[in-house]
Amino acid sequence: MEGVVLMEFLKQGQTVNSKRTSISILRALKLRLRIVRHDKDSILQHDNAGTRISRQTQDVLGQLELKALLDPAYSSDLAPSDYYPKLKKYLKGHHYDNDDEIIAHVLGWCRGQSSEFFADGVHHLVKR
Repeated sequence: MEGVVLMEFLKQGQTVNSKRTSISILRALKLRLRIVRHDKDSILQHDNAGTRISRQTQDVLGQLELKALLDPAYSSDLAPSDYYPKLKKYLKGHHYDNDDEIIAHVLGWCRGQSSEFFADGVHHLVKR
C-alpha cells in the first residue's frame, strides 16, 4: 500500500511463465522486500492467473515465505490496472520510439505517486 516495491518489464514477445520468469521475479521480489521493507509482513497481489495458480509458483511462494492475496472466485481476473486506472489514462495518446522511453515514463509516473494513492488503490479492492 505504500508504493511499488519491484517493477519488471518484459521484452517484446516475451511472456511470463511459471518455470522461468515468474519464479525469478518472485525471488527478486523477496530480495527487494528485505531491502525496502525489512521483512515486514507483506502480501503479494499479482495479476497473471496462469502463473499464479501453477504448482511451481505455489511451491516457490511457500519456500520464500511470501503470502499471496487470494482473489475472490467471481473476479479471478482482477488486475492492478483495474484499480489503478490513472496509469492507463496517463499513457494514453503518447507515442514512444522504443521500449526504454515507455519504461522511463512508467517509472517516472509511479515514483510521482504518493503513498496515499497506492493505499487508495488497495482499498478499491474491498469495493470490488
